[in-house]
Amino acid sequence: MSIHADDPFTRTGLATELRQRAEIELVDPPLGGSARVVVFALDTLAGSAFDLIRTVRSRDGAQAVLVVSALSDDDLLNVVESGVSSVVWRWEATATSLTQAVIRAASGDAALPADLLTRLLKQVGRLQQHVLRPQGLTLGGLSDRERRVLRLAAEGFDTDEIAGELAYSKRTVSSVLHDITVRYQLRNRTHAVAFAIREGLI
Repeated sequence: MSIHADDPFTRTGLATELRQRAEIELVDPPLGGSARVVVFALDTLAGSAFDLIRTVRSRDGAQAVLVVSALSDDDLLNVVESGVSSVVWRWEATATSLTQAVIRAASGDAALPADLLTRLLKQVGRLQQHVLRPQGLTLGGLSDRERRVLRLAAEGFDTDEIAGELAYSKRTVSSVLHDITVRYQLRNRTHAVAFAIREGLI
């Protein structure tokens, strides 16, 4: 993994903490290596921040973990659409929580704090109700199995938990999520959930 931060103090602090974790291999420089995961620790989320995340993801194929202090409703969908796998609140960003987020991102899993997931669900629900439905823009095409998997993913279940809940193998769950992201040209699981809710698929 590598780290991109707004200031050298933050980057040094994160690097010092994460270098002590045996599960993490830190790659330097942050924008010049071939890290599987990039942690972005940002104070503000201007348009250039989203452009940077998209650039790193498209160039290196890296997963993005965002550490941030606040997110407006406008920023929330931009975070998902820029391809961020996981969000960690700055005040909750311990070495343990960041390590867990990085490991999950590297394995293709994603996570949002519960309060952000609630806001995302409400926001895309409003978009569906007030923008998409009146224009007849809802889409279909998901199988019952795909809907069940996405509903549980939307509730915050990880791959193992979804497999246990639905009595599927972990491989089946991963395959279902992969098929959905490829079919709709989505970036990751979080983007798939947001897309499915927004389009009225689940």
